[in-house]
Amino acid sequence: MPRIATLVKGYPPLSETFIAQEILGLERRGVAQLVVSLRHPTDKHVHAVNKAIAAEVLYLPEYLKDEPARVSAGRRWAEEQPTFPALWKTFSADLRRDNTVNRWRRLGQACVLARELPDDVDWLHTHFLHTPASVARYTSILTGLPWSFSAHAKDIWTTPQWELREKLRDAAWGATCTRANLDYLRSLSAEPGAVHLVYHGLAFDDLPKPRRSDVGATRLRIASVGRAVEKKGYADLLRALALLGDKIDWRFDHVGGGPHSARLKAQAERLGLSENIVWHGARDRAFVFDILAKADLFVLPSRITASGDRDGLPNVLMEAQAMGVPVLSTSVSAIPELVAHTKTGWLVPQKDPAALAEAIRILASDAPLRRRLGEAGSRDVRSRFAAAPGLDRLAGLLRADRRRIAAE
Repeated sequence: MPRIATLVKGYPPLSETFIAQEILGLERRGVAQLVVSLRHPTDKHVHAVNKAIAAEVLYLPEYLKDEPARVSAGRRWAEEQPTFPALWKTFSADLRRDNTVNRWRRLGQACVLARELPDDVDWLHTHFLHTPASVARYTSILTGLPWSFSAHAKDIWTTPQWELREKLRDAAWGATCTRANLDYLRSLSAEPGAVHLVYHGLAFDDLPKPRRSDVGATRLRIASVGRAVEKKGYADLLRALALLGDKIDWRFDHVGGGPHSARLKAQAERLGLSENIVWHGARDRAFVFDILAKADLFVLPSRITASGDRDGLPNVLMEAQAMGVPVLSTSVSAIPELVAHTKTGWLVPQKDPAALAEAIRILASDAPLRRRLGEAGSRDVRSRFAAAPGLDRLAGLLRADRRRIAAE
């Protein structure tokens, strides 16, 4: 059976369960895959969804200097191919606009991948339009295999427009998970219809059932799940918690690793909040669901960074809603596509700790409101954001194009 090569940044990641869900969902729909990872795994925990995936994994050299023999063999092989002049022309044009070590690394990884691809691979599909898409595009030029993409958030909004335009031109088609992303990518594409809106959604059978809010509980349990990076807005949340003073008795559970962990802990210490916060670090989904089951409020104060990086449609917001936890977030990117203010959750402006603090105060003092938002959010997300329709559509797109190519 022919396989597609599915390119990802790193495998298996803790913070990108939506990718694992898509790989597994396609696998269950008969789409055989080879997972190609640009990086080696770094997380010590592995989600159950990753363990369920049967696909073979091919790890490319993360840094070219680490596997010189493999990289040299790939480069020699590539230079012998009749397609190499076309690759070099494309790469040289990219290099003139992005003369970085990273650009050379993607070329080296593409040469290795093109040489080592099994004969039964007939399509390339990449998650993210930045570095994985560069490897897919260069590999496509070398091998003649068509490629497609699933675009998400940072990869769209931090990639230069010239590069997005060229990748959109060269890809057979692409999918993205929010209306905001779709409108932007279509505005850059010569064939807007080749970019599809496919919400990644949730596999609700894998989630715990919705739970009832603990009406009357004296201590507000706040939870959040996300990497300690700027776009998640945790520095704003800490400032908001400090503004509450002693008006509310609260506890904050944070799950997630990330480069800003130490900085956030130091900020919490300076603000006198540390006694009320538990930093759990990176954990698996079972632990996350346990935290959500005990939470009275889920908070994710997402923000847009100076580089343009932002969330798309965070899975953790959907998971919290699905479990009946009321959510408080910001009006950023596609979050309003999921959360309707005062109806299925609560939204405040980004980068506004005072507004965030006031929202927490309102929700902390009104348990019936929290229950109503939690129940409405659960009904809404379960009715609109099931994973199955999106997975069916992706499988259909892959099958249709591969049948067409096989018939030519």
